Amino acid sequence: MSIPLASRIDNLAGHRVLCIGDIMLDRYVYGHVDRISPEAPIPVLRVERESMTLGGAGNVARNIVALGGKVDFIGVVGDDQAGVDLAKQVAALPDITPHLLADKTRPTTLKTRYVADAQQLLRADMEKAAPLSVAMEDQVLQQAKKSLGDSDVVILSDYAKGVLSPRVVAEIIRLANEKKAKVLIDPKGRDFSIYRGAYLLTPNRKELTEVSGMPIKSVEDAEKAARQLIDQHNLHGILAKLGGDGVCLVMRDQPAQHFHTATREVFDVSGAGDTVVATLALSIAGGLSLEESAELANLSGSIVVGKVGTATVSREELSRALLREQMQGEGKIAPSASVAADTAALWRKQGLKVGFTNGCFDLLHPGHVSLIRQARSACDRLILGLNTDASVRKLKGETRPVQNENARAAVLASLADVDMVVLFGEDTPYDLIKAVQPDVLVKGADYTIATVVGADLVQGWGGRVVLANLVEGQSTTSMIARSKLPEKKSGSAA
Repeated sequence: MSIPLASRIDNLAGHRVLCIGDIMLDRYVYGHVDRISPEAPIPVLRVERESMTLGGAGNVARNIVALGGKVDFIGVVGDDQAGVDLAKQVAALPDITPHLLADKTRPTTLKTRYVADAQQLLRADMEKAAPLSVAMEDQVLQQAKKSLGDSDVVILSDYAKGVLSPRVVAEIIRLANEKKAKVLIDPKGRDFSIYRGAYLLTPNRKELTEVSGMPIKSVEDAEKAARQLIDQHNLHGILAKLGGDGVCLVMRDQPAQHFHTATREVFDVSGAGDTVVATLALSIAGGLSLEESAELANLSGSIVVGKVGTATVSREELSRALLREQMQGEGKIAPSASVAADTAALWRKQGLKVGFTNGCFDLLHPGHVSLIRQARSACDRLILGLNTDASVRKLKGETRPVQNENARAAVLASLADVDMVVLFGEDTPYDLIKAVQPDVLVKGADYTIATVVGADLVQGWGGRVVLANLVEGQSTTSMIARSKLPEKKSGSAA
């Protein structure tokens, strides 16, 4: 059985990635508009607050740090106030080891966005999008040689501002290939020949269309264009970012893999590509397979577009989203014990008390409802173990269950007091309890603590066992028996 992806997200922590590219400072000016200027037909923004954050390749570094990784970062800034402010932003993130090279001939790239009531009114850019001098290129390459020894994965974040010149890109790819390091590139422009020999490129739909000359209207179109570019430029693969259609992973001589995007409300797509390449790189550095890394990268991108501005995604957010995607039905039916265990572990990390109860729950009745309600009152999150049809037959006989396991799970998942339903096929839930590790174990008062399955486990790790009060006269067996009584025949009037 493969290890559930949610349980591997912690593998991302502590791994180091080398990131080189066009760093910039994103400045946001927030305010309110309530009138039009008398000087021109433009809104007057009454400024209320400002904020700054790292943008461009800096946002890639921020995302790596948010996911628990470490970054060696190489970039170029100007000798100006924006450069000072940018350096402060980097210094505030101790997991970034910065190598910011000062170039007095160019300004620090600064993008100022004016926002009123969550609506962007204007963006003003201060930048010089020109190649670096040969001397500055030499400094970038010298630092890259020093930093390459600490990383197995390199990100080139190209925003076409001049840091990643053809010479710099080609030399970094050559050096990385010599050291068996993987180079991932978030590309720009229409000439992908400068990325020749890279491990993986992550173009979006527009970039893929422009560089291939092929309209990308479907996943199949994206695969065809990607294979053309892989052959032309000796690439190992391409992860095509297709917006609402998810991502398509195309590797040389391997079948393409398409990862769908979960339906989410989109607030802001700025910086989503940074999140994708950061997650992809850190996942690879953490030992995840390329397919697993692509799946996580796709999920990260779908989360970050639901945030405003250049944002990041944390490991915890990724875990929650992945577990939601793995759940079925009402979002409460876990497909396996391992997913239930992952979810329980995440809840405990959040400081929540996890409870567990179990049963066949065939023909839900007031006694079941009372047990579930008492169980939920003893914890913050309640996991309900449900016997499969096969295990019910072993326990109750061949005529049971009356409702199949899917129907029973759906009914239980609809209850507000139930946070998760997970099926188990064994005679007892002992192995499931061992996997989930609840803080509270609840059974009916017709048991004693000594006879409750799993009580030894729960008490062993410091949890407690609760015996719930029973509702008299309530059982599925008696309900079935009553339903089989012969109907009284009504006599006819004489």
